[in-house]
Amino acid sequence: MPEQAWINQGFLERLERLALRWRKSFPGLIGGRNPSRFPGPGMEFLDHRHFHHGDDLRAVNWRAYLRFEKLFLKIFRIEPHAPVRLLLDASASMSLGSPSKFDYACKLAGALAYVGLVRLDSLVLIPFRAGLESSLRCTGGRHRFAPIVEFLSELRPRGRTGYLETVRQFVSRFSDRGLAIIVSDFLDDGECPRALQYLADFGHELMLVHVWAEEDRCPPWEGLLELVDAETGARLELDFDAAARQRYTAEFDSWCESLRRLALANGGRYVGVPTSLDVEEAVFGSLAAAGAVQACSC
Repeated sequence: MPEQAWINQGFLERLERLALRWRKSFPGLIGGRNPSRFPGPGMEFLDHRHFHHGDDLRAVNWRAYLRFEKLFLKIFRIEPHAPVRLLLDASASMSLGSPSKFDYACKLAGALAYVGLVRLDSLVLIPFRAGLESSLRCTGGRHRFAPIVEFLSELRPRGRTGYLETVRQFVSRFSDRGLAIIVSDFLDDGECPRALQYLADFGHELMLVHVWAEEDRCPPWEGLLELVDAETGARLELDFDAAARQRYTAEFDSWCESLRRLALANGGRYVGVPTSLDVEEAVFGSLAAAGAVQACSC
């Protein structure tokens, strides 16, 4: 996916005002729901970000202003961060839709990774299919965003989804508990809820970002259809009419609700976003409303 297709400076500057949020208290941390970085004297300097209206003028780097004629805010560390792992579904079912669910999921993953970079969170980006794929550790501040764009651009959706095997590999590789952000269409043969509960039982906090295409929820077709599973190749013939569509949509909504209840029951969060929703609106609207991200004064 080319960078110019979804990255613009205005969007990045808006993302700099956000922080990833977690609710649990993890070992070695001072508590949950803390953004971990605040401007002010007497603390460890970390980075700069663009100045926005309402920011504390005392934290402005005036030397940088004299040199560049732009206002930059100094950022300092006061608390350790929770480990953040962002799991991106790269299975074949994600290739469906227009725009494809995978392209949309990559945009969301890139936006969340950028927020983590700006806040200097410890973030690992991990594609998964039947199991975990090669990962990318995202560290070092905003100037390290280009490798993330390149990493996402080289990914292609293919293969089958294996949630149980993915989670087994995940808990084996990451013994320290943290925030697990899963961006997926959550379509499988029924093992997904069990796998997610397994992940929560190991102490990881769940943030489920459910991406679906409009035809996933409300198929537009009618008549005698032959459906082909994008991952298994299995075929199913059915006679689809308005009544069948209504029943299907009700079942889809019930599935979404079951995912939401599972996340909330384990102290996590669930966000459902259709690909028809603008990515910026999804981040600053849906994800913010669910508490996945939050505006930060730092």
